[in-house]
Amino acid sequence: MTVDFDPFSRDFFDDPYDTYELLREEAPCFHSEKWDFYAFSRFDDVVAVHRNTKSFTSTHGLTYDQLISPEFAATMNRSIIMMDPPEHTRYRKLVSRSFTPRAIGAHKPMVSDLIAEYLDPLMDRSEFDIVGEFAGPFPVEVICAILGVPKPDRQMIRHQTDAMLTREEGQPLGSAAQAEAAIDQAVYFVDFVADKRLHPGDDMTTALIESQVETDDGEFVSLSDHEIAGFCSLLAAAGSETVTKLLGSAVVAFDDHPGEWAKLLEDGSKVYGAVEETLRYRAPSQYQGRLSVDETQWHGVTVRAGKPVFLLTGAANHDPREYKDPSRFDIDRPPRLAIGFGHGIHNCLGAALARLESAVALEEIARRWPSFSVDKDGLERVQMSNVAGYSKVPISVS
Repeated sequence: MTVDFDPFSRDFFDDPYDTYELLREEAPCFHSEKWDFYAFSRFDDVVAVHRNTKSFTSTHGLTYDQLISPEFAATMNRSIIMMDPPEHTRYRKLVSRSFTPRAIGAHKPMVSDLIAEYLDPLMDRSEFDIVGEFAGPFPVEVICAILGVPKPDRQMIRHQTDAMLTREEGQPLGSAAQAEAAIDQAVYFVDFVADKRLHPGDDMTTALIESQVETDDGEFVSLSDHEIAGFCSLLAAAGSETVTKLLGSAVVAFDDHPGEWAKLLEDGSKVYGAVEETLRYRAPSQYQGRLSVDETQWHGVTVRAGKPVFLLTGAANHDPREYKDPSRFDIDRPPRLAIGFGHGIHNCLGAALARLESAVALEEIARRWPSFSVDKDGLERVQMSNVAGYSKVPISVS
């Protein structure tokens, strides 16, 4: 059987899960003749490649256009997500201090307040868009508050991030609008960091300004404004997109599976299981990009050096070799190795924060609206480079 996977197609944007099944069974190491990339779809393979930073590097970017560009230089994009060890190890230590369980737990009152700020005005309405009016705007408020970004600027950053990630159907390369949004956000954060040096506060950005990183020579140096700006841009983008997509998908999944919603209403302690199952069932980040460093063999296919490689998280999370009855949405599913927020050294820094935000949001939705229904005809999906989910989820509540 001929199998095709095109991450720039309508099939990918709308519902790639039938394609994922074909890939896992017929072409677990898929090579695209059209785009000249490789894709891994089985759980064990995705985990193995995540762990193999020597043969599959992150230093040449993450998206297809970055991975195929001979001009791309990760050294000009000082983002931890585009580093390999040992450099990655040193930089991650700096940022991870702000994402310890204790640090994340301390943010819960702020998260709860921001969620209430967006949900309370909807209480007197019977219909609204749960993404556009809630799940879209609130997560960026959380991460930007942690970074110290002024409140009037936060939604601008969300819209810039959306523009940076948007892809037109059939177009693998970025548009002029995407480039403009990326430049605007980069300039904003460089200016923001420079101002924060002059006006420090009790926030993560100030902590990064005051931190030092050890060089290969054993010396300790401070981070530059551009390096800190790269951290801020990455955290703001990831912090605004992941929770938005996770919550939109959760609401749709619960509407499709009312028995699971009834479980959550009956026992609120199941909320973290609900978050994990949504991450598995409909991963916000459908794939992660790498560049092959050397020639390797997988399932009889030679992965050539210097080629883009995609780790299909969305496919791996539905692999029956790892999950029993993977197409079923089950919030009581036993815990497994979670890759919904990446894996290995690039496991998402803000994963614990995203889980907290999502859990509190689902708790508050359940408390306010134990009964709701989704207008399936009104659903709209995003068209983004590797992020999947809904841009619009209209619901009726009672």
